[in-house]
Amino acid sequence: MSKRSTLTPSPAAPRSVTDLQLGESGTICCLKDPEMALKLLEMGCIPGTQVRLNSRAPLGCPITVVVGDMADYTLSLRVSEAATILLK
Repeated sequence: MSKRSTLTPSPAAPRSVTDLQLGESGTICCLKDPEMALKLLEMGCIPGTQVRLNSRAPLGCPITVVVGDMADYTLSLRVSEAATILLK
């Protein structure tokens, strides 16, 4: 028998900003890393705020996300930082 790996996370697995496709939006649920949380909160990554993946660098890092329902501003984040932003 062969084992098949699934590329899509299970429905119960929390998604992060890094799981978004280009142009896809999500709503911030919580911040996973307490040390990174303060920095992200100061940059406006507040739970309940909508984010949209805007672009990825050619090698995948950094990424840019548009923060806010009205496309308030764009943040450039390392992938490791964006992975700590969990989505609903």
